[in-house]
Amino acid sequence: MPLISLSQACLAFGHVPLLDHTDFQLDAGERVALIGRNGSGKSSLLAALAGTGHLDDGIVWHQPGLRLAYVPQEPELNGDQNVFEAVVAGMGSATRLLAEWHEVSHRLAEPGADHDALLEQLNRLQHDLEALGAWSAASQAERAIERVGLPADARVGTLSGGQKKRLALARALASEPQVLLLDEPTNHLDLAAIEWLEELLAGSGMSLLFVTHDRRFLDRLATRIVELDRGLLSSFPGSFAEYQKRKVEMLKDEALQNARFDKFLAQEEVWIRKGVEARRTRNEGRVLRLEALRRERVARRERLGDARLALDAGERSGQLVAELTNVNKAFGDRRVVSDFSARILRGDRIGLIGPNGAGKTTLLRLILGELAPDSGTVRLGTRLQVAYFDQFRAALDPEATLTDVISPGSDHVEINGEKKHVIGYLGDFLFAPARARSPVKSLSGGERNRLLLARLFARPANVLVLDEPTNDLDIETLELLEDLLQGYPGTIFLVSHDRTFLDNVVTQTIAAEGDGRWREYAGGYEDWLRCRREAAVAEKAATVRNTEAKVPPKSAGTKRTWKEQRELEALPERIATLEAEQNLLTGQLGDPELHLRQPATAAQIAARLGEIENELIALLERWETLEARATA
Repeated sequence: MPLISLSQACLAFGHVPLLDHTDFQLDAGERVALIGRNGSGKSSLLAALAGTGHLDDGIVWHQPGLRLAYVPQEPELNGDQNVFEAVVAGMGSATRLLAEWHEVSHRLAEPGADHDALLEQLNRLQHDLEALGAWSAASQAERAIERVGLPADARVGTLSGGQKKRLALARALASEPQVLLLDEPTNHLDLAAIEWLEELLAGSGMSLLFVTHDRRFLDRLATRIVELDRGLLSSFPGSFAEYQKRKVEMLKDEALQNARFDKFLAQEEVWIRKGVEARRTRNEGRVLRLEALRRERVARRERLGDARLALDAGERSGQLVAELTNVNKAFGDRRVVSDFSARILRGDRIGLIGPNGAGKTTLLRLILGELAPDSGTVRLGTRLQVAYFDQFRAALDPEATLTDVISPGSDHVEINGEKKHVIGYLGDFLFAPARARSPVKSLSGGERNRLLLARLFARPANVLVLDEPTNDLDIETLELLEDLLQGYPGTIFLVSHDRTFLDNVVTQTIAAEGDGRWREYAGGYEDWLRCRREAAVAEKAATVRNTEAKVPPKSAGTKRTWKEQRELEALPERIATLEAEQNLLTGQLGDPELHLRQPATAAQIAARLGEIENELIALLERWETLEARATA
């Protein structure tokens, strides 16, 4: 029996049907990823299933008594509330009592508190909550807040974007839902938070329906892919990689069928136009069939094509882009950059990794000479033309038209020395001519990001600074952007929490190590992760050796048995075998084609590398233990 079902759903914005008499159901235990192009209606569908949005026609059914929670892309939060109040805000009549109970219980711990009066007030609140049957809601809220790692008394208005997303998740989890609907849950979260969320959802037992552009998050969680394409929902059991294979074949079949249909229609059109000769042999059934064919052709919705992205690298910069020597930067007592040195050359594609608030933006501004260091030196290269993705995001006027955003005061843009009409240029980014004069506020989140990329690429630049360019983009556009950046001859600085995007684009990574320390690594996210794991293995082994070295010699009574002696002799070979497998898998994981073509296999290899490292640590510890014993 399904938990949620959708029957003959219809929804249209203007003349374009987003849902066209389509059906869907979610069963217990499923984790379904909803994918589709930007503007195809994914968020509208989630809102309709959650009961916060409406359909033009059709039926949404929930299993009676179903506990459902929904986290939209941009949750509405009251900045004046504290975290606990925000979490219990959706708990109906108990909301005020729960918030008051939380406040009183905290006041009891304050010095000089009137304990008798506060205890009396607390008992009254507890009685009222029990009368409502809502007493357990307080502990549910506290558990949810603890799970997302937020301070219960922090003001919502002081939280970062990532913390607000965690708060929205806590509010959803507090109701202990059977079904959780998530719209772009990884937006605003840093890498550690995304991995935490993956672990939480994978082990929760909840049924999930989620929209995401994060391919690694999708691969880790989805048990089924549902695609929204031209108003219809299609289901693909299995992983995202399996969906991609099946989708390629389906599109080939569709193109072949359409070509056959068009050829047949053309033949019938020739026949009907043969004049007198045709009239002699014309039969009414064939004429009616032709009219039906014409109607079918008009009604056919073509698949939205791929964006045609192009970058103007402008004038070639000097070989040196920036050189930093022993750079330090602090804000008050907070050290953001500590003794950092790096040399960045033309053509480097650098990813910046670190938790939210680590100082990635500050480091970028230091590298580009926009911020002076407290000490150390920064030397900039020559002929630098820098373009920023984030500055355009802030400058978007919601009332401006798309053409004004791209080329204010002109009907043309110039790309790589060639003039192009602005409407044609917008078409390259999948904006139909009819929408060129539409205001920015009419666009979906993904369409806005696509417009921002169009604006960014309309200006020549040999240094690109991209701050979270992947948010809300559909997967097809993401892959096209990856291809474009891989062939870009200039220098790229990329701040992103999309692990697959980082692996497919960057050549080196600068990662936050804590306390203002930054370190440079070769490769992308997986390479950085592997280096961290190897360092952890080495550190653990060194700790074991140092600890064992300090242990006094064992007494004669503590000797190796014959069995332990055989085990000790076999350990070097076992360790060598694991290390050989580790080297082989590391080499395979370093192939960018593997991540691009077989992301599921890449994830399995990464998981196996983690297992090998744990096994090596255990074997090294066992070796030290056995060697410390005397021979029997």
